[in-house]
Amino acid sequence: MVRIRPFTIAAVALSLAVSAHAQTPSATSVQTPADLYGPLFHQVQTRKLFADGKTFVDAVPKRAPAAIMADYRARARFSDAALKRFVHANFVVPEQGAAAKATPTRTDLKAHIASLWPQLTRPPVKAVAGGSALAMDKPFVVPGGRFREIYYWDSYFTMLGLKADGRADLVENMIDDFGGLIDAYGHIPNGARTYYVSRSQPPFFYAMVGLSDVSDPAVVKARVERMRREHAFWMDGEQGLKPGEAHRRVVAMPDGAILNRYWDDRDTPRDESYREDLETALHSGRLPAQVFRDLRAGAESGWDYSSRWMDDGKTLATIRTTAIAPVDLNSLLFGLEKAISEGCAKLADAACVQAYDGRAKARAAAITHHLWDGPKGGYLDALWKTGERLDHLSAATFYPLFVGASDERRAHIVAMKAWDELLAPGGLRTTTEQTGQQWDDPNGWAPLQWVAVAGLRRYGEQALSGEIAKRWLATVEREYQASGKMLEKYDIQEVRAGGGGEYPTQDGFGWTNGVTRALMEPSISSPPEGGEES
Repeated sequence: MVRIRPFTIAAVALSLAVSAHAQTPSATSVQTPADLYGPLFHQVQTRKLFADGKTFVDAVPKRAPAAIMADYRARARFSDAALKRFVHANFVVPEQGAAAKATPTRTDLKAHIASLWPQLTRPPVKAVAGGSALAMDKPFVVPGGRFREIYYWDSYFTMLGLKADGRADLVENMIDDFGGLIDAYGHIPNGARTYYVSRSQPPFFYAMVGLSDVSDPAVVKARVERMRREHAFWMDGEQGLKPGEAHRRVVAMPDGAILNRYWDDRDTPRDESYREDLETALHSGRLPAQVFRDLRAGAESGWDYSSRWMDDGKTLATIRTTAIAPVDLNSLLFGLEKAISEGCAKLADAACVQAYDGRAKARAAAITHHLWDGPKGGYLDALWKTGERLDHLSAATFYPLFVGASDERRAHIVAMKAWDELLAPGGLRTTTEQTGQQWDDPNGWAPLQWVAVAGLRRYGEQALSGEIAKRWLATVEREYQASGKMLEKYDIQEVRAGGGGEYPTQDGFGWTNGVTRALMEPSISSPPEGGEES
């Protein structure tokens, strides 16, 4: 570990101006609140004028940013109270994320979920100069609470429930909205905010398309082209990589096999968690830019944060996300490659079919060789420079089953191991480690329940898939009867509300509603098509 002299928050902030010049054009072509409001942004976030660091970055300016900054610079000093008055005078500040309204008297859970969709649906968005919201052409569903915008991987799991409830209109709208983001930025950002554009999230777009019943050849062609553009984003820089080298999201394993990692094109603190990231870097004893990059990459993973990404398995300051070739990401990219091949077959594009079939086969072989650990009984993440597999069994072990990149023997071993180590009274554990981070034990998350249930069903492991589904539904039902809420995450050991992480547990909640509703509907419970590879 590189040891550096202790930094103050001010010193780290000054260093950011230098690192900003080293960013790729894609990272800086879209200005974030930190870019636009520099010193004002820094003061608001480090003084913690708002309890949630996401509040100010979601604010909408009442006039041109340049005019706001001119007035700010004309003042020598601000007390906290004066600074807050200045912000409210110049920005429309969002209120604390409103929770979905709890039903006064408890209804049937299925009916309750149906009643939440209108509360979580938002109209099209027009971008405002100086604001962070990205334009969205069609209505969409948000997670809820502090999450006021559409999010990438959340939305696939939300859409499962929308489809079950007959809301094909919203499913199609959201596929088109994500397609529009690919058109605008070359990829789907983490969420529809400027400060999310420098990273993506687990690539579930192909699975969203798989939920569509639209067969119009023109629509199919446009969606296949967008999947190919997304694939190109993830594979940028693959040409010419030597073993042990990486470029952006692509890595070459020690034997030269190409896999992927999570990454972010910026190496500065996240706008929405600015103070928290500065403090993590200050206590890390590491170069701040590397800590920021790994924190951002952890956010791209969706597992923000987890012992999976920590060098010591417990401390956030040791985060090393970019050093890891993760099971989930590489499985999803296999799924994407298979989906592109299948889409090209519908378009009678034989060359495309051959190219992406070849990619999928090579990736499946690399997943098996580098990420399968027979003695440990699961698919594990690996350090891409050395090939060392990390002894962190997690729910990510189910992703190769979800996409069909496993074989029957390995799927059976995964199921046997999960019975022993990952199954909890209230559903599937995220990891077996307790760190206080939200993507660790004892929390359980809706998307991981679905990935496991669907993956196990694909390989005929009905007993475990049924047990996970039954326990999860009971957990959600119990909390709903107790509080009237659908939560972002649950403590599946004690079967109650979850906790941990950077912010309070949110309710609403898009992907919990979607997965819970889908698990009530066996007719849509099969996973996306993807075939099986040995």
